[in-house]
Amino acid sequence: MRRPFHAAILLTTVLLAGPALAQHASSAPPPAERLPDVALPAALDRVLRDYERAWSAGDGKALAALFAEDGFILQSHQPPVRGRDAIAAAYAGQGGSPLRLRALAYAVDRSTAYIIGAYTFGGNVGDTGKFTLTLTRAGDGPWLIFSDMDNGNAPPRAR
Repeated sequence: MRRPFHAAILLTTVLLAGPALAQHASSAPPPAERLPDVALPAALDRVLRDYERAWSAGDGKALAALFAEDGFILQSHQPPVRGRDAIAAAYAGQGGSPLRLRALAYAVDRSTAYIIGAYTFGGNVGDTGKFTLTLTRAGDGPWLIFSDMDNGNAPPRAR
């Protein structure tokens, strides 16, 4: 008499758990498809190329000079940093390795623009992370970074 009862419990558990297990297994995101690059207008592309050069040289002051006086950097796992002097200090000791930036999307509206992109460090293959740059300019002056937000593609490591 106990066997049919246990069999019924087991069958009910399997039937109830099956969809949940299947849903969990299928909820894993598929591998990300590499999004295509978009061509930027020369004035916006200059910002990315100047950033690459300054980063590769490990030059925090040159990086900070690409920012508006009251600009921000918003890096993963770090508090926000505001102002050129603070940005130069935050970038001190960073960089010094090859950096490649590519644009995925952009828009320009008078004195404000944005670039959404992806980056790769060193000899890595594929995108290491992604970024958004908001840009500003006065009149016909050069585009300056108002905010730089980036984060890596790899999940955070357990501590």
